[in-house]
Amino acid sequence: MPAWRYSAIDRAGRPIGGRIEAADEAAVLAGLRRDGALPLSVSPVRNGVGGAFANLLGGSVGGGENLSRQDVTHLTRELTTMLAAGQDLDRALRFLVETAPNRRVARVLGGIRDEVRDGSALAAALGRRPRTFSRLYVGLVKAGEAGGSLAQTLERLADLMERERSLAETVQSALIYPALLTLAAIGAVTLLLTQVLPQFVPLFEQNGAALPASTQFLIAAGDAVSRYGLVTLAALAALFVLARAALREPGVRLAFDRLKLRIPVIGGLAREIMAARLARTLGSLLQNRVSLIPALGIVRDVLGNEAGVRAVDLATSSASGGAGLSGALGASGLFPPRLVHLLRLGEETAQLGPMALRAAAIHEESVRISTQRLVALLTPAITIAMGAVIAGIVSSLLLAMLSLNDLAQ
Repeated sequence: MPAWRYSAIDRAGRPIGGRIEAADEAAVLAGLRRDGALPLSVSPVRNGVGGAFANLLGGSVGGGENLSRQDVTHLTRELTTMLAAGQDLDRALRFLVETAPNRRVARVLGGIRDEVRDGSALAAALGRRPRTFSRLYVGLVKAGEAGGSLAQTLERLADLMERERSLAETVQSALIYPALLTLAAIGAVTLLLTQVLPQFVPLFEQNGAALPASTQFLIAAGDAVSRYGLVTLAALAALFVLARAALREPGVRLAFDRLKLRIPVIGGLAREIMAARLARTLGSLLQNRVSLIPALGIVRDVLGNEAGVRAVDLATSSASGGAGLSGALGASGLFPPRLVHLLRLGEETAQLGPMALRAAAIHEESVRISTQRLVALLTPAITIAMGAVIAGIVSSLLLAMLSLNDLAQ
């Protein structure tokens, strides 16, 4: 029987978690609810080499018909447009199937339409495809169907997904140039050590000159790179794979994520990103009439940081006990004070959803500015370091050539 890893909140409001064996995810959820617990997340436990490899690939092996986030965002926006134009859900889904950009999207949408035509709710049909539609997506659609505002909900959902993609692309795009510059610097130094410097070694050996210590070091470094460079790269690749597999373990991931939040500059940026995700998701859910405790259960899945997830679990326990949300988040010390202050203000004024969205806008702008500053610092720093290393190599060669000139005189 397959094993499942779960997290939930017990009757006393305390976060719990562990492993359980059950036939499927539905059986796990049913068992937790039968015990009086509020399920937060359930995920399969993969064992062995094949399971580790599948985990490394994000569980994409044998995943069936999965859509990318860009596909989901696009079809959400189109479905919003059709419903806002007065079309019923069946006709809107048929239009999406007929205008799908490829067969894979058409098959997924066709399956959803067939289930809806058979009497299933749209949220239930989406929920049967968890690798394409997240809990956040399904939860918002369910709330929209229950409140009779599916078109407005889908419009907010499309806006949310586009903001999330914009936030991720801001960080990724800004780091492309420093990454390419770093690779160019490593390539240039490797070329000098393995191709240029060895051309001078026979000349030095033939003349028997006493080489400067820096030149001797560079010759030894170039020889080491030539002999063991490929082996070192293979070892680093293997270490990377093992590290990714190790990070699948909750204890290791928790320690790593806590350490990541303490790193100067990078840790501050990670906190801002986590705060923006929490605030944007929470605000969107509350604005769509999802109650606070289920909303927090969905929020924890989008943070991308295990330390932040633990903090949200404690905040969920605090909120379910009537002690409020902002105090527990502030006590964790993981979230920016601005977020905690705005959430506290939202709780005091019964405007938690709008204040969370306002906090999200502030932190998203802070991420953009912080990323620009980080790139502005990284680019000249890498350039200066690259110039210093190359200048050191050239200087060592010149010193060696001068020693040959002194010997000839």
